[in-house]
Amino acid sequence: MKHLYSLLLIILFLSISCNRSKTAQEVSEKSDSLKTSSNRIVSSMGETLIPKAKKAISDWEEYNDVDEFIIKYYNISTIEALDYAEELSSLVQLMKDSVNIDILKEKNITARFNVLHNETLRLADMATISSITNEEVNEEVKKIVEVYSAMNSKINTIYKAIELQESLDIDTETPIEIFDEPKTYKNRSLRRSNKLREKKSEKKSIKKRRVRDENTKPQINKLVKPATLTKKPLE
Repeated sequence: MKHLYSLLLIILFLSISCNRSKTAQEVSEKSDSLKTSSNRIVSSMGETLIPKAKKAISDWEEYNDVDEFIIKYYNISTIEALDYAEELSSLVQLMKDSVNIDILKEKNITARFNVLHNETLRLADMATISSITNEEVNEEVKKIVEVYSAMNSKINTIYKAIELQESLDIDTETPIEIFDEPKTYKNRSLRRSNKLREKKSEKKSIKKRRVRDENTKPQINKLVKPATLTKKPLE
């Protein structure tokens, strides 16, 4: 009987130990899961190209490669962000150096290509620094996503302007002459002052003509009274 009690106590002890280890393992897995999720960098989707812009650069393979690759960075862990950083910077450099569309070679859009490339290079440098923090990686990844969105926004602005110009029936590069002057108080006062100047100049010209006419008028000789003869007395 004593052996039976001892056996039951051993079984009870083993079951309690197993339950404790199982609970500890679950807690450990949950904490690891929370730790992993806290190291993930989640960004909202940025601006994408409008249909006209996408169609215009559909043959630009280097841009398409960057566009596909950078999707990873909208939801990525800090470790993955650093692991992919060098490949991302290489793809961005190829894109920057392969621009063959004239309207995308302007300084304002080229500057955005350069900024994006510089930010990806900075992230690649972070991968070589052992003391880099998750916060610094998080901040840099979000900056890259924002710069890429700003670059797409600028490309869209260019092609929206082209689309607007094509929708008009006139050449927008030629200045449009406006014949109907808006009736504003300023314009009315300007016209009134112009009329006053015209009247003044007209009066001056009339006076000048009168003076000129008087100077050119032939002089009429004045009648000379006949000399009166005085008779001398006879001596």
